[in-house]
Amino acid sequence: MSLLCASIPSSHQFVVISPATTSHNRRLAGSYAIRPRLRMSLDNNNKNNSNSNSSSLLSAVTNLLWGRSLPPGLLVTTVRTAWNSTWQLMMSQLAPSDPTGGYSRPASKFRFSGPPPNGLHLYVGLPCPWAHRTLIVRALKGLEDAVPVSVASPGMDGSWEFKRVGGVDTGQVIGPSLDKANGCKTLKEVYRLRRGGYDGRSTVPMLWSKESKDVICNESYDVIQLFNSGLNGLARNPELDLSPPELKDKIEEWYQVIYPNVNNGVYRCGFAQSQEAYDRAVNELFFTLDKLEDHLSNSRYLCGDTLTLVDICLFTTLIRFDIAYNVLFKCTKKKLYEYSNLHAYIRDIYQIPKVADTCNFQEIMDGYYKILFPLNPGGIRPVMPSTSEHETLYRPHGRESLSSKPVFVK
Repeated sequence: MSLLCASIPSSHQFVVISPATTSHNRRLAGSYAIRPRLRMSLDNNNKNNSNSNSSSLLSAVTNLLWGRSLPPGLLVTTVRTAWNSTWQLMMSQLAPSDPTGGYSRPASKFRFSGPPPNGLHLYVGLPCPWAHRTLIVRALKGLEDAVPVSVASPGMDGSWEFKRVGGVDTGQVIGPSLDKANGCKTLKEVYRLRRGGYDGRSTVPMLWSKESKDVICNESYDVIQLFNSGLNGLARNPELDLSPPELKDKIEEWYQVIYPNVNNGVYRCGFAQSQEAYDRAVNELFFTLDKLEDHLSNSRYLCGDTLTLVDICLFTTLIRFDIAYNVLFKCTKKKLYEYSNLHAYIRDIYQIPKVADTCNFQEIMDGYYKILFPLNPGGIRPVMPSTSEHETLYRPHGRESLSSKPVFVK
């Protein structure tokens, strides 16, 4: 099928009447088979003509006002001022800032405490690196049956919606789905179902109790800690410990480095609302990446031979680096591919069974480039970098030589 044919929905067929068959077609003109298709075609033509007329009118006005030259300086200045004011307003809602213009991430409203209830259900969005953490730990621990998942998609206004049935837990890359726990159309509706209601930020990941009809947690690090050690009675891989007691201090030490400077650091770059805030964030980000590159030249994972929760937290940011943060968030000093150890490190983790199935790169790129309007008003999604393609990420990483034992994953 040609590209042109593939772009026309089957319900919008065009009817062409040739002179040789005019009488025959005239007899069929009133039939049910042709009239709807012809009407759709005419409606589309009218719509296209309307768009074309509007575009022609706009071109005629601009040519009348200033011909082939650029718009006058006063108009450019006016539009720039209006856009800057609008951008500031949108960014204040999208990304709250401190007095210097630096991004200030809101704290999670619901933190986990106490024993886990029965009937847990996980809500995620595929573009979100914080939600991605929970999908990976859930998969590695073998909790797919014990903790079902609903996958939301970002709507055009940036909120999370359930609008497509996708490949959730079907052995393929995970995809968007409907709300499988509550049948809601948006994540905000799910939050409002909790006791006492809720009208705050409806974020992912979110762990829901079907038994108590309440939000259990929407802090990603709490969720992955619960999945790692709090549900071993339900897990298929209870032996896998991503936070062993002897490494807890080291895991926490590394997390205090990567969270502010890398996980949140890329957002501090992308959502900075002043040059000062951006310069500070980008310098801290690449200073930390240089530090990690050096450390991983002699250590397979952050804490030595053992894959831990802090590696999962770092991975979900790094796997998005070249496809989103380097371009859209202005993290442009270097691409991740230019860090030989860091890129080999993400290939190592990506190749662990089940991890690649949690990485839906099309959804990730759409979620950033098509939805974050203040950062990308045109909504154009760039091409996937070849260094982030599945085939490249499956190249040998050679990091086994840095470890004395294999990663245990069934």
